[in-house]
Amino acid sequence: MTLYSVSVLLLLLAASQAQPVPGPEENHLPQEDDIVDISEKILASNNNSATFLMEGDLLPPKNRNAMKCAYQSCLWPKGSDGLVTIAYTISGEFDWHETSVITSALKDFEDKTCIRFVPRRYESDYISIESQNGCFSALGRQGGRQTLSLQKYGCVYKGIGIHELNHALGFQHEQTRSDRDQYVQINWNNMDQAMAYNFFKYDTNNLNTPYDYGSIMHYGKTAFSINGRDTISPLTNTFVEIGQRKELSSWDIKRINMLYSCTNY
Repeated sequence: MTLYSVSVLLLLLAASQAQPVPGPEENHLPQEDDIVDISEKILASNNNSATFLMEGDLLPPKNRNAMKCAYQSCLWPKGSDGLVTIAYTISGEFDWHETSVITSALKDFEDKTCIRFVPRRYESDYISIESQNGCFSALGRQGGRQTLSLQKYGCVYKGIGIHELNHALGFQHEQTRSDRDQYVQINWNNMDQAMAYNFFKYDTNNLNTPYDYGSIMHYGKTAFSINGRDTISPLTNTFVEIGQRKELSSWDIKRINMLYSCTNY
């Protein structure tokens, strides 16, 4: 073998083993196969938030009763075409990958319900998706510009985006619904008592649907735990998974379609 051939082979070997150096943005790209559930991510991101949040990630209502708002006065209007069109903006502080994750969460509703998220043009009521200190949303339509925060470092995951958008549609957490005591046990001793208000029940309209352990709106078993032990224990199936992080459950989809009277889904 000639010296030239050996040199070529060495160059090819070096090229095959070379690894690209990640750019500054790639170091914090969210990984969808992360095993940590949504509630753990949200609560960790909101831990030092200066904003008062109910249930961990809900902005308190400005002038409405949060317990009734979700199912009465705070729905987004439906057009004559049968679609619920909601305008949104995405802050320019998000990079291209983060923006693609957010738009993927928006599109998840469009594929399965009559909800349509559209870029804002002139609409006075709209959702402003920003990177503030934590992951949070208002409950239902508030009127005017309403903030939905997905902090760049910790909140930009498709599952968290879907979770917060579903709050904006008017849905509370599954474990706070009025009949939850038939399905889960709240272990008050495993949480800071100053945080106990996050587990209060609400007078919710459950739309005559069953309790859904698999809802993307259900927090995980150790949410707000101070000792690593469960704060939420399923009663009917102790091994059931709660706090899933990927997508709207089948019951989440049905409830959106029921609440907004989506007839063709």
